[in-house]
Amino acid sequence: MSDAKLVACADIDVEKARSLANSTVNAKAFGDWRQMLEQIACDVVIVATLHDSLAEISAAAVSHGRHVLVEKPGGRRGGEIEPVLLAAERAGVRVRVGFNHRYHRALRKARELVDAGVVGELMYVRGVYGHGGRIGYDHEWRADPTRSGGGELIDQGPHLIDLARWFLGDFISVQGFAETFYWDMRVDDNAFMLLRTATGRTASLHVSCTEWKNTFSFDIYGKSGKISIRGLGGSYGTERLTLYRMLPEMGPPETTSWEYPMADDSWAVEFAEFVDDIRLARDPAAGLKDAIAALRVIEQIYEGSGA
Repeated sequence: MSDAKLVACADIDVEKARSLANSTVNAKAFGDWRQMLEQIACDVVIVATLHDSLAEISAAAVSHGRHVLVEKPGGRRGGEIEPVLLAAERAGVRVRVGFNHRYHRALRKARELVDAGVVGELMYVRGVYGHGGRIGYDHEWRADPTRSGGGELIDQGPHLIDLARWFLGDFISVQGFAETFYWDMRVDDNAFMLLRTATGRTASLHVSCTEWKNTFSFDIYGKSGKISIRGLGGSYGTERLTLYRMLPEMGPPETTSWEYPMADDSWAVEFAEFVDDIRLARDPAAGLKDAIAALRVIEQIYEGSGA
């Protein structure tokens, strides 16, 4: 991490690009990302834009031989990402997708506990992720299906789907629906999912922008215990993990809790791992195939809902 530095940035609002460039030494600002790719020599390009340009810019960066960290969902549909995947394989570069929730402290601890067999064989997970929007939310870019590709399902949904896949595996059965209950917009404000793997492991997930109080909860159920995660820091509340271990005599479980009141370091940990991916020439743990898998679930929900 210490030898990674910002050398250039681009934004359609060039003043924003200049503001970011001025935060470091000798970085250049551009109002056109194409010009930046042509003129700047760099190893990594970070793509953090509206959904409708994520895949386009990623594909261009890959074609210039750059490694890419692209924000989730990576594109509006899986079909937008597949050409990026093929191009990256041809160019021999690494592309990581920003599923940073895997790197929250509580989720890292959960992964450690699951891998150690502390809760036994996994059976199912249950997740809820939501916020309450804000005045004018229905007129922002997320409410425009052309730019966003959908509503709450494609906004916060990819994080929950990715976490569920991370613990349970690929889903072969997808049920659910996306609905607009409250906001006056052409995209969904709530989505409900019931997903199953080939072995019957199940994920019950709900994403919402009518939650009113920002909420994140993710529960992992094994045959000998349960992991309960609440909060993501900030407006979502202090990040906590509680482990419930079933005793031989059953009854009240043995309970252990961890609390993480410090600042969120998930993006820093994610980027550090990506630097290692590049140095070690290994496939990123959260890559384009993971993004495509999450988007395929989203596509099926939208198709079933008539979106």
